[in-house]
Amino acid sequence: MKTTVAFIFGCRSVEHEVSIISAVQAMRAVNRVKYDVLPIYVTKTGEMYTSDKMLEIEPFRDMKTLIAESEPVTMIKSGNDVVVHFLKQKMFKKKEDIVINVAFPVVHGTNCEDGTLQGYLEFLGLPYVGCDVLSSAVGMDKAVFKYVMQAAGLPVLDCNCFYAREYSENREAIIESAEKEIGYPMIVKPVNLGSSVGISKAKDRAALIDAIELAVSFSDRVLIEHAVTAIREINCSVVGDTDECSASVCEEPFMNDEILSYEDKYIGGGKSSGNAKGMASLARKIPADISEEKSNEIRELACKVFKALGAAGVVRIDFIIDTESDKVYVNEVNTIPGSLSFYLWEKTDLPYEKLIDKLISLAFRRSRNRENLTFTIDTNILSGVSFGAKGAKGSKL
Repeated sequence: MKTTVAFIFGCRSVEHEVSIISAVQAMRAVNRVKYDVLPIYVTKTGEMYTSDKMLEIEPFRDMKTLIAESEPVTMIKSGNDVVVHFLKQKMFKKKEDIVINVAFPVVHGTNCEDGTLQGYLEFLGLPYVGCDVLSSAVGMDKAVFKYVMQAAGLPVLDCNCFYAREYSENREAIIESAEKEIGYPMIVKPVNLGSSVGISKAKDRAALIDAIELAVSFSDRVLIEHAVTAIREINCSVVGDTDECSASVCEEPFMNDEILSYEDKYIGGGKSSGNAKGMASLARKIPADISEEKSNEIRELACKVFKALGAAGVVRIDFIIDTESDKVYVNEVNTIPGSLSFYLWEKTDLPYEKLIDKLISLAFRRSRNRENLTFTIDTNILSGVSFGAKGAKGSKL
């Protein structure tokens, strides 16, 4: 009997379209002999739809038509199962609920990758691929992620972090603090976005003000850190869970500017060809042109980051090398990386189909482990509770 895998993608995020590309790539790589694939597309306003047409990228180019031809659905608990329930039923041709065995979130950004979707799946009691609620939330919040890394003794750049309201009320003080404690040039980032959205570099006060204004248009919290000028960016993926994990080969992405932009990642490589390749389209060197010693250092550090985060599934960790000091810094983690970093694992002798199979196996292993935990206890506390005119009697409520 095949395992039914629900791929969940889209959602209310600025990385909505990137999620579609990553999901279609993943669904096309699934072993169809072993798994039944059920696409669940979540619109930017939160509605869920499914259709076999969503297994290909072309129908998404005419979204209005695709939605009109798709079935609105929801996921609900039904006995011991979680099912996809069809919302619009015809009188003489009702669609039966589809039992889901495991969910496979392929989502990027806020409102989905940040633990929101993971919490929903936990609530349903459905096994799912990837990081759990806490590690997803920490991984998405750049400031909290830095604090966790610092607590674990892992190398990160110092930063200033503030809320948009604080900036509007104490603009001069925040700017002066950044100039004194961080110093130019600076990198300004929205705290909880991915794919380089809203990130910019500031070399002077005027540029800093512009960068902050851009960042607060995407997030109510902003992070500022010093910009390493003699920089090389190196990425490494990790797959596994808290019991065991392994790191991929390293890559060095190439950028058109001083910051690896959204366009570099998702548009530049695919613009001329017209093919949707997601992160696989980014110009990069795999393996990265670094020494074996430096590669091993970064791969070992990647696994330490993975463990400190309490991650699961597949993540990509972005590192910075200050070439003047040869020091490596942990920059960011992507708990659901674009294209699931399959291109790194293919270069590490793990084909995409086998990567997906491993991720699903890890999801089931976590689910089995959690079945051994106690989440409820039997109690007779309600037997002595009654409500009179003034509230509960016979209890400490």
